[in-house]
Amino acid sequence: MPVITIEAGKMSKEQKATLVKELVSKASETLNIPEQAFVTLIRENEMDNIGNGTKLLSDLHK
Repeated sequence: MPVITIEAGKMSKEQKATLVKELVSKASETLNIPEQAFVTLIRENEMDNIGNGTKLLSDLHK
């Protein structure tokens, strides 16, 4: 069972659905594995929980 893991900021349900569809479709085509075999995990990260250099992303985008 192949697993695709995505870490990103907040997304709408529609964005998640589109992303999962496109990633699984391309991975299935590339690896010659049925789409139904894939599991996709989406982890949404708050900007307060991500650092870039010495700053939090939430402080960089004010």
